[in-house]
Amino acid sequence: MANDFWSDVDQHLIRYGGTFSPEIIVRAEGSFLYTESGRKVLDFTSGQMSAILGHSHPEIVATVRQQVGTLDHLFSGMLSRPVVELARRLAESLPAPLAKTLLLTTGAEANEAALRMAKLVTGKHEIVSFAGSWHGMTAGAAAATYSAGRHGYGPTVGNLAIPTPNSYRPDFVTADGELDWQRQLDWAFGLVDAQSVGSLAACLVEPILSSGGVIDPPVGYLAALKRKCEERGMLLILDEAQTGLCRTGTWYAFERDGVVPDLITLSKTLGAGLPLAAVITSAAIEEEAHRRGFLFYTTHVSDPLVAAVGNTVLDVAERERLDERARKLGAALRDGLLAVQDRHEVVGDVRGRGLLQGVELVTDRATKTGSDQLGALVTRRCLELGLHMNVVQLPGMGGTFRIAPPLTSTEDEIALGVEILDQAIGEVSHRLLG
Repeated sequence: MANDFWSDVDQHLIRYGGTFSPEIIVRAEGSFLYTESGRKVLDFTSGQMSAILGHSHPEIVATVRQQVGTLDHLFSGMLSRPVVELARRLAESLPAPLAKTLLLTTGAEANEAALRMAKLVTGKHEIVSFAGSWHGMTAGAAAATYSAGRHGYGPTVGNLAIPTPNSYRPDFVTADGELDWQRQLDWAFGLVDAQSVGSLAACLVEPILSSGGVIDPPVGYLAALKRKCEERGMLLILDEAQTGLCRTGTWYAFERDGVVPDLITLSKTLGAGLPLAAVITSAAIEEEAHRRGFLFYTTHVSDPLVAAVGNTVLDVAERERLDERARKLGAALRDGLLAVQDRHEVVGDVRGRGLLQGVELVTDRATKTGSDQLGALVTRRCLELGLHMNVVQLPGMGGTFRIAPPLTSTEDEIALGVEILDQAIGEVSHRLLG
């Protein structure tokens, strides 16, 4: 029967990136996945970094059952109470002047809408993003994505990349060898100015780059980036698809830096695994966009079903203080990962915030030499031992694990995941490197 399943996969599924996991998943609950063969697998990625309340959270299940039986989908010009309530509550969770919300389905779609709004309001078209960015696979979002997927799809117009502020692999260094991020940023915008045709509209960045290798820009960087934007009449768009709603230990990752973006996009965590996304901006930007005829009319804009789910996500996050929980569990996770680093020379770096942590594997700590094979083998061994992990492998870097457990995880589940990872790294590195 399983052979028939994989035969159907080979014959009927379009491959959309990487390879499929060699397991048939039949159900998921809390922090665990269950396979058709009867295995129980700890999910250290929260699905696609989305299920912040774990899988099949009882309150989410109850909301879906109730809402789908009363009001699921409407004509896009119609409104419902769950939509307006969610917009109001998101505004209340954010600093002024962020007050206006557009509810959509995916992160790519939210970034697409934010870019269209920024271009319309500024009357310009050039977009700046990090060289390690990932913002989605729709046209505008993909054009602002540099970590993968650029080859073979034809030209993009008006997209410019700036270097990622990677403290582990610094390109500009101070006298003591640390990342000189201010000099890097000045140099980067010198290149932006040289390449620009005078039409800089916005800068779209993640406050912590995820697909770029879990890179957390140094404190002060985002504030300096905002000043660069203001000097050029650009809008700052922060993509908080993975970092929003408590994962990093604060409700939004940008709070640490005391910066308020012009637009913020949410997705993944907002729907806790269901397709819900948002663009949030100021009343002034929304008014100007509307005056200029802003259009982003989609089939599932302002859908009541997922909006109701978003309200339930906020209910749970507020009641259970998931920001505090992420800080506490994140500290335990980080301590465990640092202990793994102490035991294994192949762990070059541990970085991140809260329950979004990165572990970079290298074959030589001194040279920081990466190995695609090492990361792939550890990932495979983790799955064999009952832990689902995701490894990012970019040219010039080692394999970096993106670790993002549900915010509802227990301390024992965090400890179990670290224990399995520790075992897998030890076994693979001993076999591969001796």
